[in-house]
Amino acid sequence: MYEDEDDEFLYGSTAKRQKLDVLREQYLAATLRQNIGYFDKLGSGEITTRITADTNLVQDGMSEKVGLIITGLSTFISAFVIGFIKSWKLTLILLSVVVAIVVTMGLLSTFMVKFSLRSLEGYSVGGTLAEEVFSSVRNVQAFGVQERLANEYDKYLRVTEKWAFRQGAVLALMLGSLWFYIYNNYALAFWQGSRFVASGSINVGAIISVLMSMLIGAFSLGQIGPNVRSITSGVTAASKIFATIDRQSVIDATSEEGDVLESFNGDIELKDVKFIYPSRPDVTVLENMNLKIPAGNTVALVGASGSGKSTIVGLVERFYQPISGELTLDGHDITKLNTKWLRQQISLVSQEPTLFGCSVYENVAHGLIGTKYENAPEEEKRKLIIEACEQANAWGFIQTLPEGLDTNVGERGFLMSGGQKQRIAIARAIVSNPKVLLLDEATSALDTKSEGIVQDALDMAAKSRTTIVIAHRLSTIKDADLIVVMSKGKIVEQGRHNDLLDKQGMYYELVEAQKIEKLKQPEDEADDSAQTQFVTEEKELEYREDTNILDITRTRTKQSISSLVVANRAVPQPKKYGIWNSIVMLYNLNKPELPYMLFGISSAVVNGLAYPVQSVFFAKCVSAFQVTPAQYPEMRKTINLYSGLFFMLAFVEGIAFVCTIGVLAYVAQKLVRRIRYQSFRQMLRQDIAYFDREENTTGSLTSTLSKDAQSVEGLSGATLGQILNSLVTIIAGTILSIAVAWKLALVCFACMPLMVGCGFLRFWMLQRFQEKAKGAYDKSASFACEATSSIRTVASLTREEDVFSRYKSEIESQIVQSRMSTMRSSFLYGLSQGLSFFIMGLGFWYGSTLLKNHTYGVTQFFICFISVVFGSQSAGTVFSFAPDMGKAKQAAENIQALFNSVPQVDSWSEEGITLQDVEGNIEFQDVHFRYPTRPEVPVLRGLNLTVHKGQYVALVGSSGCGKSTTIGLIESFYIPLGGRILLDGQDISSLNVNSYRSHIALVQQEPVLYAGSIRHNIALGTPRDVTDEDIYAACQQANIHDFIMSLPDGYETLCGTKGALLSGGQKQRIAIARALIREPKILLLDEATSALDSESEKVVQEALARY
Repeated sequence: MYEDEDDEFLYGSTAKRQKLDVLREQYLAATLRQNIGYFDKLGSGEITTRITADTNLVQDGMSEKVGLIITGLSTFISAFVIGFIKSWKLTLILLSVVVAIVVTMGLLSTFMVKFSLRSLEGYSVGGTLAEEVFSSVRNVQAFGVQERLANEYDKYLRVTEKWAFRQGAVLALMLGSLWFYIYNNYALAFWQGSRFVASGSINVGAIISVLMSMLIGAFSLGQIGPNVRSITSGVTAASKIFATIDRQSVIDATSEEGDVLESFNGDIELKDVKFIYPSRPDVTVLENMNLKIPAGNTVALVGASGSGKSTIVGLVERFYQPISGELTLDGHDITKLNTKWLRQQISLVSQEPTLFGCSVYENVAHGLIGTKYENAPEEEKRKLIIEACEQANAWGFIQTLPEGLDTNVGERGFLMSGGQKQRIAIARAIVSNPKVLLLDEATSALDTKSEGIVQDALDMAAKSRTTIVIAHRLSTIKDADLIVVMSKGKIVEQGRHNDLLDKQGMYYELVEAQKIEKLKQPEDEADDSAQTQFVTEEKELEYREDTNILDITRTRTKQSISSLVVANRAVPQPKKYGIWNSIVMLYNLNKPELPYMLFGISSAVVNGLAYPVQSVFFAKCVSAFQVTPAQYPEMRKTINLYSGLFFMLAFVEGIAFVCTIGVLAYVAQKLVRRIRYQSFRQMLRQDIAYFDREENTTGSLTSTLSKDAQSVEGLSGATLGQILNSLVTIIAGTILSIAVAWKLALVCFACMPLMVGCGFLRFWMLQRFQEKAKGAYDKSASFACEATSSIRTVASLTREEDVFSRYKSEIESQIVQSRMSTMRSSFLYGLSQGLSFFIMGLGFWYGSTLLKNHTYGVTQFFICFISVVFGSQSAGTVFSFAPDMGKAKQAAENIQALFNSVPQVDSWSEEGITLQDVEGNIEFQDVHFRYPTRPEVPVLRGLNLTVHKGQYVALVGSSGCGKSTTIGLIESFYIPLGGRILLDGQDISSLNVNSYRSHIALVQQEPVLYAGSIRHNIALGTPRDVTDEDIYAACQQANIHDFIMSLPDGYETLCGTKGALLSGGQKQRIAIARALIREPKILLLDEATSALDSESEKVVQEALARY
């Protein structure tokens, strides 16, 4: 038996880890092959939750718990087999309990699955919100909306809590019914068995054999209760995962189906194309669109934001399917072509460039996927990549990076400036020398000098290939072969630049608007009533290289101030937390539910006392059988009494189990919700430096938020009830057996420390394994989240197989590392389980010796034996939960470390001066700064800058010179290494950070919107309650009001995940409206109008100038 247990857990644990990792791989692969429309409704946070938390539920559902359930059921069935051999009549009568159990379990399990599904659905949406928030944490902190977003997150937690508690309540009814049936079965067995003995149908030996079999079988069946929830939760989670795996995508980039053209010229034509986004079926984006793009020509699409320009690019890339009409390549309907081949002939540079968390070299090399150079020698690939970087004007700044081409760009490229990211993305697009080039505002984030150089490179790259350009800066497309002017999904006019000017139509108006803006001179005098405005623009003044400018104010010392500060900074060591600290922390979190906890624990004590009480009843009944036939009437009377007591025990235990599991489930769900809510708030409390760290990526944090609370939940509710139950059984059984037959008890319990030692050693090993596994699985989760959140870029580059293979290698390395740990754990579990049978055998041998010597009677023997047997099995049961204990301990330590983390810039702090009247005077005094994640790279070296209230100040310079860093320091995202930043003469480090930020509004280069309505997104700009009139006024200033009112749902129109349902220009204008409604004293605009069309830019700039 020991070897069987050992083999079961050794091979079972290894096999289930491999199966689980295959499931993770298949889910990610299935997700990556879905069409883009699928992701418009599904957030990457939900995908991260599925691939981490839900697969963990599946793991629990197919892990050793399956073995425990099979063991319990086989023991129960074996008991009936033995019963039929010994007495088929009595066993047949007792079989009625099986019918009752099956019917009850079958009925209630359907409700468990239903409630579990709704609970998972509730949290998956919350996971999407969390991912959105973490990926835009700078925006969150700038607007001080941490608490509001935390409350939004809590709404989804309430839904999860509600359905998870109902699932726990159903489990409580299930287990209460199970134990009610089991104890009633004992009553029936003794009552009917005494009748058979009295009638002479069965001898006493057969009765005892049947009853002992039933006793052990029922105990084994009762122990599977807590595992039922893991199975149902695993089945529910698996159903959601397999729904995605089985989903057939309308556009599958991994499919081998479709034609592959041996050669093609590049003629693109749209014939009567009508298109509606699946997520907004009531808005027609393109209406009967007809457009011919001859091979080798450059066609520019211009028009207001939302006119359908980017939609055409998406259709050419085959991200979507037209509702009607046809889009052809050289006369071939692209729906008939192989999607992967088609995308490999096209290169796309998006308006919002996406880089992946790897080196510059790897990012550019992604552009070679599908070409003959994909697997070329390293030297040849590097040469191609350098050439592409030179053409994109990126090679200059790449050479200055710490590791050159091999420098990591950070998650989503956050270590690069906007212009640097754009140039790397352009290099990635042109490295493959594609036949079709799609440029969606490709140079919007570049400074003027870089734009000119890169534009020349793009113009050269556009020759001899079909190029579609979307541009708001009309100077970049005046040489295009065809300019198409669009409005509201239709072509208004088309022709060459000079021809369109001669028509003096819409294009002429756009050109004139840009000319007027260029001719405007800045006001010499600022209006003192206006707020201070900082605007960053990527423009080149007459200066030498960036390094020379920074050298002007460099401190003339042997070593810079910032390098001295970095060198002397102590590296904080992570604090270790013990089990007791974790228990105290969890208790404090659950303290509001203390009365419920006490009631649940009291009920668990009642449950645990059942076996010692049962041992007395059982022993009395067995003793009653030890009589002569003449005493059968007395025997029947005694048996009837104890059968009635068993019936009473059934009621007590049934109610106690319902109370224990139900109440502890309620307490557990309150704890889980509180952990997630407070962890979310605590994460948002951290400063930006926390989110810059490699281990705190968006995917990792989203995964941790879901997984740690889930691990703590795994050791609460029914599981905690079973553990408490078993502990009480051990303690009470030990006391009773020593009181009744101390010799037998001491001999049997002498083996117990060895069993307990095995259990504790297994728990310790598994806990250490969880520590090691956390980093690996967090890294793989982060990788999956990054890929799915950038799905358009992944699809455009046909990176699906590359992402899948890298993810697979990440998790396969973890399997190899886990094998030895699994082997040791399985050995210890098998040893502990085998010892329980050794103790049973020892009890029978020594007990029979004591009976033969008349040291003890039958009643004493059975009371002691049953207490010892079930005490040892209960000890084994406790340590069968060692994996859950290990996960829970590691999760509790993670939670405690997070809760105890106090950032340098603390948004929770009440300390600091609160300024009542802010004028808006900003001054930088000898400011030195380096990013915490790249301390070897100086960014600001002695910056001195004074801005008076009401001034409109522009920060200009090439990409990476420190403009956005200056904005970040004004927002107090970081603390300078040297120097001071003053607001109205006060050092901002001495000010209350929330009060200080309330006077500032920020519009970033890449606009950030959240899943919710347009009204909701704009209202996030201010903590005060705003009226519709306030929102309308802000939107009119941002030139977005008319567009919003044209939508069927107006201001209630949903923006989609990260604003995916809106164009870049529309998102930018909503972000500007959100900043304006804040009525700030200081307005920070980081390339705030880069995504706007000419007309919108004109209107918005005028509004900002007046503000």
